[in-house]
Amino acid sequence: MSMEITNVCEYQEIAKQKLPKMIYDYYASGAEDQWTLKENRNAFSRILFRPRILIDVSNIDMTTTVLGFNISMPIMIAPTAMQKMAHPEGEYATARAASAANTIMTLSSWATSSVAEVASTGPGVRFFQLYVYKDRDVVRQLVKRAERAGFKAIVLTVDTPRLGRREADIKNRFTLPPFLTLKNFEDLDLGKMERTNDSGLASYVASQVDRSLSWKDVKWLQTITSLPIIVKGLMTAEDTRLAIQAGVAGIVVSNHGARQLDYVPATINCLEEVVKAARGQVPVFLDGGIRRGTDVFKALALGASGVFIGRPVVFALAADGEAGVRKVLQMLRDELELTMALSGCTSLKEITRNHIVTETEMPRTLSRL
Repeated sequence: MSMEITNVCEYQEIAKQKLPKMIYDYYASGAEDQWTLKENRNAFSRILFRPRILIDVSNIDMTTTVLGFNISMPIMIAPTAMQKMAHPEGEYATARAASAANTIMTLSSWATSSVAEVASTGPGVRFFQLYVYKDRDVVRQLVKRAERAGFKAIVLTVDTPRLGRREADIKNRFTLPPFLTLKNFEDLDLGKMERTNDSGLASYVASQVDRSLSWKDVKWLQTITSLPIIVKGLMTAEDTRLAIQAGVAGIVVSNHGARQLDYVPATINCLEEVVKAARGQVPVFLDGGIRRGTDVFKALALGASGVFIGRPVVFALAADGEAGVRKVLQMLRDELELTMALSGCTSLKEITRNHIVTETEMPRTLSRL
C-alpha cells in the first residue's frame, strides 16, 4: 500500500475505489434515509472527556475477559455477512487477524466460509451469529455444526424479524456474486427450505427468517445447546430485563449497523439505559459506529464490557486482506491505549463515568459545540 494508513476511516475510501458498486453499497449503506447510519457516528462526537492528570500511566493493561475467555483488548469482531465479496480470503483472513490480535471473532451465519472452514485456520475464540429460521431443524443443524467446530457462544440476532429497507440494494438489484455461496447452508438438510440456485440462495435464506421469533424461542434455543447465548440487537431497559429473565449470557446493544429501523438512536445513546437495567447481572457490549480508540473508551465509560466492529473489518479486508484487518485491530488498540494514558486510566476497570461528559450534562455554552 503506497499511502501510509493512519486511521480506520481511511480504509472505507480505498474499499469504495476497489469494490464493484453493488458490493460496496451493500456493505456501506443503511436503512431508508440513513439517518441512524450517520447518527451512529455523530453521537460519539457529543461525548467529551474529563481527563485526569498526574497519574503514573507508564504501564497500561487493556486485557479483559468475555464469558470467561481472556482477550487482549475489549475490541472484538462483529458478524458481517459474505466477506468473500470483499476479498477472496474473506472470513479466513478475518479469523487469522482476530487470532493474531488475541481477540474474539463472530462469524455471520450468512458467511461465505463455513464454521468448519473458519475453525481450520487455527486456534482462536470464535462466536457464531444465528438467525432463527421457520424450519427449526435448520437452526438445530447450524448450532450443532458451530458446536462441533469449537465455537464458544451463539450470538442470536433479534432485531431482524424482517430485513430493513436498504434502498441502495434495491437500486443495485443486489445478489450474491455467482462464484460465492452461503457456506453454512451447504449440505444442510434444508427440508422445507427447497434448494434454489446459489445466487438465489441468499435472498431465499433471508426470506426464511422466522417473523414469529419471540422470547419463548430464546428459551427453546437453550434446550438445544449448552453454549452461552448472547442476544444482539437490543436497545431498551424493558427488553434488557426480559433478556435477563430469559437467562441470556450477554447483551449486544446494536441497531444492526443502522441497517434495520431508521430513526432509532445511535447505539452509544442507548447504552447507558441498558447497562443500568442490566444491573451487572450480564455483560453489555456495544456495536455501531466504532471507528476510533476514543469511541471504545466512551463506550467503556458508559458501562460497556467491550465493543464489536463490523464495517471497518470489511473495508480493511477489501483494501488489504488479512493485513488490513490486522492493522485496523492494531490501530484501535493503540488509540485506546493512548486515550487511556491521556485520561489517566491504567486498566479497564479504572475507566469510569466520571471520565466523560455528555452534551446534556454540559453547560449551555458548551452544548452549542
